[in-house]
Amino acid sequence: MTFRTRIAMAAAVAVAIAVLLAAGAAFVVARHALVSSTDDTLLQAARTTLSRPFIDTNDSGGTLAQVVSSNGTIIAQSPAGKLPVGDLVRSVAKGGEEQTFTSASIGGTAFRELVVPVQAGIQIGGENVPGVGTSPAALQLFVPLSGVDHQLSELGVTLLLVALAGVIIAALLGFVVARTALRPLNSVTDAVEALAETTDMSLRLEEGRADELGRLRSAFNQLFAALERSDDQQRQLVLDASHELRTPLTSLRTNTEIMRRIEAIDPDTREQIIADMLTQIGELTTLIRDLTELARGESQVAPATTFRLDELVDELVAIDATHGRTRAIEITSELSPCMVHAHRERLARAIGNLLDNAIKWSPDGGTVHVTVDDGVITVADQGPGIAPEDMPKIFDRFYRAPAARSLPGSGLGLAIVAQVASEEGGSVAVAAGDTGGTLMRLEVPTVA
Repeated sequence: MTFRTRIAMAAAVAVAIAVLLAAGAAFVVARHALVSSTDDTLLQAARTTLSRPFIDTNDSGGTLAQVVSSNGTIIAQSPAGKLPVGDLVRSVAKGGEEQTFTSASIGGTAFRELVVPVQAGIQIGGENVPGVGTSPAALQLFVPLSGVDHQLSELGVTLLLVALAGVIIAALLGFVVARTALRPLNSVTDAVEALAETTDMSLRLEEGRADELGRLRSAFNQLFAALERSDDQQRQLVLDASHELRTPLTSLRTNTEIMRRIEAIDPDTREQIIADMLTQIGELTTLIRDLTELARGESQVAPATTFRLDELVDELVAIDATHGRTRAIEITSELSPCMVHAHRERLARAIGNLLDNAIKWSPDGGTVHVTVDDGVITVADQGPGIAPEDMPKIFDRFYRAPAARSLPGSGLGLAIVAQVASEEGGSVAVAAGDTGGTLMRLEVPTVA
């Protein structure tokens, strides 16, 4: 069943319920009004009958009438014959009840009945009846409901026809409204199908008015824009990775070609070529590792754990201190205890990248200062610093400042730091150091 059909059916059902409720209420109100009119007729007949000096059941305004004594004996009756006498009539005749309306059935015909008390002393049939006229009695008045039933039957048929017509009209209007309302959705569907078929990420929808459909179009445009950015980033990542791989691979190929004539190469040159090849292989390994790290992103198998951030930083400082000693670079630290809940391995990789970056840019014999305080890690070096125009770009993938292009590296280290900070709910920032150089600031949420 299509969505359009469901909308039309829902409209038809809603209207049907509303019409049936309205028809039912109209029927009940009409029935009450007709019965009330019948009761008024009975009351008028009773007043007319009791206002005379004597009761004549042959002249009761067109209604059937009879008078019943307190012991249930019929004193007088209409020519139509004996009418049923119940306990209610006897109770009224004895003075135990006031005038009372009720419904009765005589010979399969529905009647409306009124029972009213008759005071003692009133003549019945135009003359005193011994032992009766001087005692309380009850007057029964009956009027048939055949006219009321006929009117209600006609009204019920009319209301039913009106309800059916309302349902049919509602269904037709539901189809028209659904078709009109879904026309903008069809354009959105066509656009999505076109995107799926052509993979044209530049596709956009006309947002239209500021209503629900406008919001939907705006949401799809935002989705298309995000897909386009993601596609551009993927293409750029492939291009950048290809560019970064081309240089070491070309150098490796050249050195390999030279090594084919190893007999003609003197030992010193041979050792230099082997060292260059090992360096190039190391660069390739680092590049592939960084690419894998970026591609892995949030798809971590190991769950996050709670651990001491200062202890993790202390371990990483001890490891990088061995690397800094080759250039007489000292790493100092001020570590305050704090607990964090994060992916330890990923966070260690990000902090390690900051330390490696600081060592790479520090001059020989320089100092790298590391602090940890309330989930904030700062790494300050004494290098040349970062140019203001480069600061907004240093966390982009493969971005390398002009001063860094002659140094080893792939331009992915700080991009990994930014990605880890985002995944762990933290942030990373860069600023100029107080005494020159660069200050990197990585913040992750702490736990009690």
